[in-house]
Amino acid sequence: MNFQKKIILIAGPTASGKSKLALTLAKKINGEIINADSMQIYKEFSILSSRPSKFDLKKSKHHLYGILSVKKYFSTGEWLALAKEKINLCIKKEKIPILVGGTGLYFNAITKGISKIPAIKNELRMNIRSLHKKMGQKKFYQKLISIDPMSKSRVSPTDTQRTIRAYEVKTLTKKSIYEWSSNTKSDFLDFDIRKIFIDIPRDRLLRNIAKRTNLMFRKNCVQEVKKFLKMNIDKSLSANKIIGVREIEEYFHGLKNIEEITDLINIRTRQYAKRQNTWSRGHMKTWKKLYSKDFPVLARKALKEIS
Repeated sequence: MNFQKKIILIAGPTASGKSKLALTLAKKINGEIINADSMQIYKEFSILSSRPSKFDLKKSKHHLYGILSVKKYFSTGEWLALAKEKINLCIKKEKIPILVGGTGLYFNAITKGISKIPAIKNELRMNIRSLHKKMGQKKFYQKLISIDPMSKSRVSPTDTQRTIRAYEVKTLTKKSIYEWSSNTKSDFLDFDIRKIFIDIPRDRLLRNIAKRTNLMFRKNCVQEVKKFLKMNIDKSLSANKIIGVREIEEYFHGLKNIEEITDLINIRTRQYAKRQNTWSRGHMKTWKKLYSKDFPVLARKALKEIS
């Protein structure tokens, strides 16, 4: 086995212990960690995104954490370009890249590739976002499916980000984004890709989520959201979707108390974890599912799988 051409992928629902496992494996196999979580990209959200602590970041080399302003649009294609750069850097240094996170589209980009859609110029992007703001999501979505019928069965009427993205691509290229995606392949076909999904039992996952939410409040996630809201960024940008932002904003407006928003954050996080597990069943059928309540046992299982 040529370790210089190996990539380790670690996925799983939120609060399943992915970062801890990645850090343990990195120390064991001379690896470096690359972020594959779309919310841990943002500079302004270290608490709500559960970004690795400064202490953990010093234990092993980490890449692509806290690198982007919440004011910026950031696509899966842009993430893939950065991830490829970091993967190649690791290989050059004879390190094993370990990609870890909860964003299924990022892992799909690695294992299945991504369509080579031309870059959207900023002027067009801003014009389309202004149009969306003027029309509202409901009317804009109807306009999208009138020009791109393929989107109707693939984009939810309430998914602002994907609606705008599909509209951008159709407007620029005159082809549906789903026509572009039908003929893709991975850029890593010559790599030995080892794929691990942490298949944590539901009862333990729910306890982990509650514990992590309480920790977020102890770390003062309320102040983090207060600073974010003062930035008054475009509501269509992804950072607005981080779990906790909407709930804590309701607290600021006096609509709910701390106990109520804590419960809401727990509920939304559980719903998100459920969606991640559903995604894994549909898109990660070839991944090795591992778990043990005894973390050292889990680490040994994972180490055996990637050796």
